[in-house]
Amino acid sequence: MPSPAARTGATLAALTLVISPALAVPATASARPAAAAESAAAEAAAAARDAKILFRIGDSRITESSGLALSVKHPGITYTHNDSGGVAQVFALGPDGSTKAVYTFGGAGARDWEAMAMGRDDKGRPAIYAADIGDNLGGAWPYVTVYRIPEPSQLRSQTIHATAFRFKYEDGPRNAETLMINPKTGRLYIASKLFSGALYEAPAKLRTGGYNKLHKIGDAPAIATDGAFAPDGRSFVIRTYFGARIYSVKDDGRPGKSHGVSLPAQEQGESVTYTADGRSLLVGSEGENQPVYQVPLPAEVLPSPTATTRAAGNGKDDADKGKKDSKMASGGLILAVAIAAVVGYGVVRRRS
Repeated sequence: MPSPAARTGATLAALTLVISPALAVPATASARPAAAAESAAAEAAAAARDAKILFRIGDSRITESSGLALSVKHPGITYTHNDSGGVAQVFALGPDGSTKAVYTFGGAGARDWEAMAMGRDDKGRPAIYAADIGDNLGGAWPYVTVYRIPEPSQLRSQTIHATAFRFKYEDGPRNAETLMINPKTGRLYIASKLFSGALYEAPAKLRTGGYNKLHKIGDAPAIATDGAFAPDGRSFVIRTYFGARIYSVKDDGRPGKSHGVSLPAQEQGESVTYTADGRSLLVGSEGENQPVYQVPLPAEVLPSPTATTRAAGNGKDDADKGKKDSKMASGGLILAVAIAAVVGYGVVRRRS
């Protein structure tokens, strides 16, 4: 695998190619994108001020942290895993970021692990799900796989036999980096990446033989890199490299109203989960010695005993009326950055 520095170099090279033509247009034409970029930077800075570093990932083996999940059986433990090309393993991190145990998924592959989530197994026991759902060639893999192991009661390194579930999208293969499991229903969801982002729902009961069909139930943010359900199951978050959105959950499980949330700037933000009380997000990034931030949620999306999220007005909130988070900001410059990130990242992945 190329180093984060190599990926960054490729991305910057692609960025130069994409943005250079935009720099040639008159100043009046570029004023709006520039203003959007300044607004996005200001909101990211504000998010960084409110956020705090919960810990840093100090294990030298973890260079591409691409998912986060909180342990059910071991309070204070956060799980993470590496991206593509690694071993089929999940790392149990303590409150100080040090590795307390490594769980190896026996019989599992690790072609392109991109996300993880906590759920339950067939016996109702807490279980760890790891999603081998990445596809940087945009449809080269006819199916994707999600692996499950029961969460160990003992916090020690061990190999645990993994159960494999294979999935196919109803509308054809695609790249994805987001796996979510609703804690109220146990249902699994995957959000696809790139600009035609969509949210897919798995069958209520998964089967280990054949394929489980993923059905589209809504849209997802462009360039979605991870997501998670809130502990009460009433809302979920999907993040991108640039920010995040919180969605309420309708009675039928489909996404409802949404609210934008700014995130601190990160090297390559690809992980998110909720804190146990549902009042903050934990966000991480690929790269060596990366911090995991705790980001307090705005009042509009805090847990409520009587309602789901309280976004205002026609399914959208003030984040859609001029206070957009950085990922949703429109304009040529932001779009160019997004395209460049995807192009540069994909090119290097193909070469690897």
